[in-house]
Amino acid sequence: MNILFVMYDQLRFDYLSCAGHPHLHTPNFDQIAAMGVRFTNAYVQSPICGGSRMCFYTGRYASSHGAHWNGFPLKVGEQTLGDHLRKISMSCHLIGKTHMTVDGEGMERLGLDPDSLIGVRTSECGFDPWVRDDGLWAEGPDGFYDERRSPYNEYLKSKGYDGTNPWADYANAGVKDGQIASGWFFDNTDLPANIREEDSETPWLTTEAIRFIDQAQGPWCAHLSYIKPHWPYIVPAPYHAMYGTEHVPPATRADEETEEAHPVYDAFMNGPVGRAFQDEEVRNKVIPAYMGLIKQCDDQLGRLLHHLEATGRMQDTMIVLTSDHGDYLGDHWLGEKNLFHDPSVKVPMILYDPRETAKGTRGTTCDALVESIDLAATFIDAADGTVPDHIIEGRSLLPWLRGETPEWRDYAISEYDFSATPVAVKLGLEPRDCRLFMVFDGRYKLMHCAAPGLRNMLFDLETDPDELHDLAKTDAHRDIEARLLAHLHDWGLRMSQRTTRSEDQIKAMRGASTGKGILIHLKDGSEVDEKLTQKYRGPARQDHLKD
Repeated sequence: MNILFVMYDQLRFDYLSCAGHPHLHTPNFDQIAAMGVRFTNAYVQSPICGGSRMCFYTGRYASSHGAHWNGFPLKVGEQTLGDHLRKISMSCHLIGKTHMTVDGEGMERLGLDPDSLIGVRTSECGFDPWVRDDGLWAEGPDGFYDERRSPYNEYLKSKGYDGTNPWADYANAGVKDGQIASGWFFDNTDLPANIREEDSETPWLTTEAIRFIDQAQGPWCAHLSYIKPHWPYIVPAPYHAMYGTEHVPPATRADEETEEAHPVYDAFMNGPVGRAFQDEEVRNKVIPAYMGLIKQCDDQLGRLLHHLEATGRMQDTMIVLTSDHGDYLGDHWLGEKNLFHDPSVKVPMILYDPRETAKGTRGTTCDALVESIDLAATFIDAADGTVPDHIIEGRSLLPWLRGETPEWRDYAISEYDFSATPVAVKLGLEPRDCRLFMVFDGRYKLMHCAAPGLRNMLFDLETDPDELHDLAKTDAHRDIEARLLAHLHDWGLRMSQRTTRSEDQIKAMRGASTGKGILIHLKDGSEVDEKLTQKYRGPARQDHLKD
């Protein structure tokens, strides 16, 4: 069996018709949901691109692998999906984005040639890259944000788009009054992108995925990773005009949230992104464009599914649809992601398993607390491997697909390191103190900050599903805070760094040294099996005796 692991960037869990969106019609997402299982309580382990993706790819929490934020390198030696799958004879390929930063210093220390096979895999998060394109080819006075070559820009140039950066001038810009109108500015997001729709990012990457599938020899895992609907929020015609202000929901927010707000939350609310999305004119332009980007993603998914069906690959390919995090879009007075409200940290997750064992759960939903790290374990399990649970911290989802009710976690964890953000500077915090944690037990959600003296945030999603009332502003729920903090304490004591020996290997080591003649702290030898001391109890040999 093959695995098609599809990730969208910044796609909210509730912006699909199968998840109940009132205006967006996403029939191809819905088709996979009808063929498989839609997990309704899936949480990422960090609400930021780089940190979240490293959790997906390693199957480990952010504090285990250490690459918490964009630009934080993933340590040389961290095993990823490719490492695990290749051990069980499944190849692992990248088509699109990883947002991974290479540990160049570590590679140099170990003498790894970046152009060698191991060097490429170490530089590409363990994948064999079909095409790597992180999709942010911004250019400022200090150079490009991404210093690698841009395969997408090269493609655009081959199609006749001019300039050094057609990504910025065409794919992510419109035209206003005869001038380029950048998609970086929210005022321009209602314009059609200055590009033929078939040449825009999502169709281009879909074509690359089809090219890969047509030549691939299985079993394979292909990570198809789209940049959209991530900003810049601008989409080509006809998608730019499919939705209007009548499709923009009121922001989920309350004045109460701004009163006695947690200092970190307050700083994000009053930052430039938060203030921008508090402007209804911004929301009325951005959200229709965001919806148009999602509609284009769904149409391209349909194109991909049609190809799988036409070539007979639908019967031997597991399909997984998910996102690296969500997007506030003005909810809770915020834009972007960063904190732990559901619009930011909860993601869509849909799994289709073509095998007969999953027949009984087709078209169902599962509300178990699922974490993004569970996918790594699931893929290893699906490839008939044994999940190395001393390394992988997630759990296989296959039992849920088979209709079983496995022993499961009692809470989900997410982490966010904001040490590299202006919020840290504004609050005067040292980098080591800029860590946030979420603990969610299915009803109560705790947000805890490592900085000394800062209180918690607490929400009851049973009585307050929109997370508007911070219960930690008073002392009335300190017992619940204490219980969730105890969960965080227990999680913090997990065995996360003992990755070179499994439980079974350690059990096999117990007493092994005695069989090799290491007999320490014995009085007369009667404490151990006689065979271990026989060598020392045999008849004295002349050559062992001294005068």
